[in-house]
Amino acid sequence: MPRKSKPAPAGYYRVLVRDLVLAARIGVWKREKQIDQRVRVNVELLAARADLLVAPDGRTGRRDRIIRYDTVVAGIRRLVAEGHVELCEQLAERIAALCLDNRRVRTVRVRVEKLDVYPDATSVGAEVERHRT
Repeated sequence: MPRKSKPAPAGYYRVLVRDLVLAARIGVWKREKQIDQRVRVNVELLAARADLLVAPDGRTGRRDRIIRYDTVVAGIRRLVAEGHVELCEQLAERIAALCLDNRRVRTVRVRVEKLDVYPDATSVGAEVERHRT
């Protein structure tokens, strides 16, 4: 996401996945249902800070209490592999729901962009922001 992230409020931290490019079946047109298109996914999570995340001496605390990038990325890859999605908005909503499954996540912002639609535009897409109720 081009804009700079705001500092996390006290008691929270941000987890970022930037510029994950995947091949996806996405679009409403018949031809889009038959081919993979490059999409770029960006995710920003605001999460409740885990106890012992970083000790005063700089050593990391318990890794089981943090949000793992590999889990987020694997989940996104799994959603994309499930098959055709008509809209960037739909894929973004699915990714947001996946992230909010983690009870530590309070807010998630997801941007999904199709990269090869117009020769004179870098990308087109959608962004959603969802909050835990």
